[in-house]
Amino acid sequence: MNFKRPRGTADILPEDQPYWSHIYSTARKVANQFGYRRIDTPTFEDTDLFQRGVGDETDIVQKEMYSFEDHGGDSLTLRPEGTASVCRAYIENGLHNAPQPVRLYYMAPMFRYERPQAGRFRQHHQFGVEAIGDPSPQVDAEIIELGWKYIADLGIKGVTLRINSLGDPDGRVDYLGDLDRYFRGAIDQLPKIDRDRLDRAPLRVLDSKARETQVLADAAPRSLDYIDGEAKEHWHALLEHLENLKPVYPDFSYKVDHRLVRGLDYYNRTVFEYEPVDAGGQGTLLAGGRYDPLIGILGGQETPAIGFGSGMERMILELKKQEAQIAPSTGPEIVVVTLGDSGATGAALATGLRAAGVSTVLAPSRSMKAQMRYANNQNAANVVIIGDREVETGVASVKNLVDSGEQSEVALDATSIAAHVRSTGNQ
Repeated sequence: MNFKRPRGTADILPEDQPYWSHIYSTARKVANQFGYRRIDTPTFEDTDLFQRGVGDETDIVQKEMYSFEDHGGDSLTLRPEGTASVCRAYIENGLHNAPQPVRLYYMAPMFRYERPQAGRFRQHHQFGVEAIGDPSPQVDAEIIELGWKYIADLGIKGVTLRINSLGDPDGRVDYLGDLDRYFRGAIDQLPKIDRDRLDRAPLRVLDSKARETQVLADAAPRSLDYIDGEAKEHWHALLEHLENLKPVYPDFSYKVDHRLVRGLDYYNRTVFEYEPVDAGGQGTLLAGGRYDPLIGILGGQETPAIGFGSGMERMILELKKQEAQIAPSTGPEIVVVTLGDSGATGAALATGLRAAGVSTVLAPSRSMKAQMRYANNQNAANVVIIGDREVETGVASVKNLVDSGEQSEVALDATSIAAHVRSTGNQ
């Protein structure tokens, strides 16, 4: 075959679907518990939305966006992240007129042209939440708690929170100046990728994955030493809220990480990441922060906001690594096995059972043994066996495959068989 899936994409096969169902159902449940409502935005947007919102100097805009000109001459981009699109929808649909904060969540594919690696794809899927319209540190704590509960409810253990504050843009000038001078004083020790980052955005050097840069970053100027006023009050209030989570969630813990930044221009104040304790800074499960400037950058009213994004593929890798217990896919309630000349009767019965709301599959016309093997491979709860004798007597054999293996004689009609499997609980 000449066709293969594009590099950096994946086929999600049936055997992996239980993990995806678990992710989707847990995300939806937890978001609803916190009062967040779902929003879906277009898969592609005006390219300028991401250039202005994410930032011209970011790796996303510089290297990773899938952009194209459509037949009308407009420049469009496949969504590389979710926050800018949600904020555009907030502005365009007048959500500032709704009670604030507006609590939203999404589950959607994202697209970035980057080097594929474990848990990172060029098309990946993300669960994200956004709370827009409230500057309170309590909302920061709410978002962080939501992220913790999501991870815990998935069944992932041994996770810690890393947190930092970037302060406000107006108060960041001295910090960025000192940070730039610090790294330029050791520029010969930086790899080329980080020398390039230093020219574009000194803050992002702190986020480097190069070991030599991380060593330098450990001794770099710290953003917390430069925050004051409202930003400092916000930070200390947030830490108090996080302390209050500990009695409720005994496994919850956090540490202040002075090297923690976010790679997008719109972040301010609180930034945070959840990662497994044994990840060594290489296995972020969920990350986010406050982005008060973004809606103003996009042309809306100045509006405080905070949120996070969490890659679903990365979560599934961690679930598999930790051998978390995931409910397997359920098979059909009934597989109809036909023998002799009973094929037409079996097909009609399968149709009647489906119409009655019973999931039913008609086994391929093979030997009895092969059809029973097929039913087992389908994880069927029951088989209904129909042969010439059953057609003649109007009575079918119904066998439970789940636990007892008990075989019963039931009238050969969809209503009777549906009632039987429901009364015995073999669904």
